[in-house]
Amino acid sequence: MDLSYSMKDDLENVKSLGTALMLEMEKITSDFRIGFGSFVEKTVMPYISTTPAKLRNPCTGDQNCTSPFSYKNVLSLTSEGNKFNELVGKQHISGNLDSPEGGFDAIMQVAVCGEQIGWRNVTRLLVFSTDAGFHFAGDGKLGGIVLPNDGKCHLENNMYTMSHYYDYPSIAHLVQKLSENNIQTIFAVTEEFQAVYKELKNLIPKSAVGTLSSNSSNVIQLIIDAYNSLSSEVILENSKLPKGVTISYKSFCKNGVNDTQEDGRKCSNISIGDEVKFEINVTANECPKKGQNETIKIKPLGFTEEVEINLQFICECQCQSEGEPNSPACHEGNGTFECGACRCNEGRIGRLCECSTDEVNSEDMDAYCRRENSTEICSNNGECICGQCVCKKRENTNEVYSGKYCECDNFNCDRSNGLICGGNGICKCRVCECFPNFTGSACDCSLDTFPCMASNGQICNGRGTCECGTCNCTDPKFQGPTCEMCQTCLGVCAEHKDCVQCRAFDKGEKKETCSQECMHFNMTRVESRDKLPQPGQPDPLSHCKEKDVDDCWFYFTYSVNSNGEANVHVVETPECPSGPDIIPIVAGVVAGIVLIGLALLLIWKLLMIIHDRREFAKFEKEKMNAKWDTQENPIYKSPINNFKNPNYGRKAGL
Repeated sequence: MDLSYSMKDDLENVKSLGTALMLEMEKITSDFRIGFGSFVEKTVMPYISTTPAKLRNPCTGDQNCTSPFSYKNVLSLTSEGNKFNELVGKQHISGNLDSPEGGFDAIMQVAVCGEQIGWRNVTRLLVFSTDAGFHFAGDGKLGGIVLPNDGKCHLENNMYTMSHYYDYPSIAHLVQKLSENNIQTIFAVTEEFQAVYKELKNLIPKSAVGTLSSNSSNVIQLIIDAYNSLSSEVILENSKLPKGVTISYKSFCKNGVNDTQEDGRKCSNISIGDEVKFEINVTANECPKKGQNETIKIKPLGFTEEVEINLQFICECQCQSEGEPNSPACHEGNGTFECGACRCNEGRIGRLCECSTDEVNSEDMDAYCRRENSTEICSNNGECICGQCVCKKRENTNEVYSGKYCECDNFNCDRSNGLICGGNGICKCRVCECFPNFTGSACDCSLDTFPCMASNGQICNGRGTCECGTCNCTDPKFQGPTCEMCQTCLGVCAEHKDCVQCRAFDKGEKKETCSQECMHFNMTRVESRDKLPQPGQPDPLSHCKEKDVDDCWFYFTYSVNSNGEANVHVVETPECPSGPDIIPIVAGVVAGIVLIGLALLLIWKLLMIIHDRREFAKFEKEKMNAKWDTQENPIYKSPINNFKNPNYGRKAGL
């Protein structure tokens, strides 16, 4: 477990993990042990602060943290869950400076310190719990640490003491040690680092990744799920193979699932009691130099059982034991005649042992090994021995130099799709000899015309040539794999409509030129549409329905047989529509006009009534609201007139 400061809340939940996990695992196995280890980081700058105060307490404020350390084996594997709770409960959080942690150092020590950890010969699980990334090989240079990790145990008093001396291990180094010690790894990490550890899982066989909650409250269920996932898969691995030896796997899994190559190494979704089988082929492509036997081991990951295979190489033919020493066939007894060839005695060379080694380097012999007008001996592909070229052997035994001057080979021919002669021929003296139905310098041109066959049974629709299994359309209007696509062309029916019309009914646009332009097909008349050929016959068939110049429909079929002959079957009587009945049409038109007029009058009348009613209502409303006042009427004149006598009240002067 990562005990850096960010894992403080996680530690509280792990303190009670022992007994709870024991109870859960008892449901799966009767023999279960649990241990605990913790890690932080290398105890050098810049991974931690090396000031005396920070070495005593790397946390800030009032936090009480333990001194930083690289890896500590807190509790070796035990069956006492209470002891786990007790010791883990005494652990304290520590701290470091950078975000990635030194977890790889911890994994390496857990893997190689089997005696201190207490590993037994049973299923071994390592649960790696953290909320951060990891340092790996090369990162130690930041702290001045350049020595590669030695992959050995360095625990003293349960503490890793060489973190300041050895670099972090590489991923490949971890994979090797985990595999050697049959340890299956479960990465319990937070959601933030899921992607990183899933990539790491792909590099470490027999490992799993689970999502750890922010406070590790789900760690028990995570371990159970990961254990079930790991135990339901079998993956085979083999030890390092000798030079020239290859191995292939084929798996026979549940429900008839079979795989080969890399997937042939494993079977998934299996449970206790299921039987799966693997077929393994071991091939020796060359003999070992010293002829000694070799051993390879094959085992399922996570298990200690293994199969040991002792390889005994057969490097000599059986016929060699029947050889004739000092045979006359080998130039007067200068060699042993075996397996149809001479094996020369010491000091003799040549195909028939006809030369001595003293003659090998003579210039006269070299002249026989040069091609005319060439200075190269054996085309630089062999040695001149006894006036004859002995061609070089290549690492790939399937690649051979040949010819009198070693001028030929079977691997320098033209290639197609990465294969010599496209895989469709044999390379002889740098020239491809193609299999039947193939041609070209790289045998990449197929003579098979089936890919060029159009839907009408014609090669390239009769509008192109088939070249190397591909249509080369000669008519620029047509395109497509079989020259059947034409964006500007009429269909079959429209194309032949005029010719069928002129030949069958003696009318249409081509009536005058019918005998010159329309004799390219055979025509047969039938009585009705039912008598026309129907789909299902061998020749491609098109059913057509077209209009003639009199607006009558006529029906015909068009087909092309295997000989390329066009055949037309036409119904002898066109279907002409009957003329219209004038009286009902006129009556209908008149009735429609009358009805529309009445409807318009009714609508107009209705609108007028609505309008009048609105106006009358408005008038009534204004009438009710009117208040007549004479003083306010500008045209009102009072009927009363007042006149004053000017002499009224005066005394008479008389």
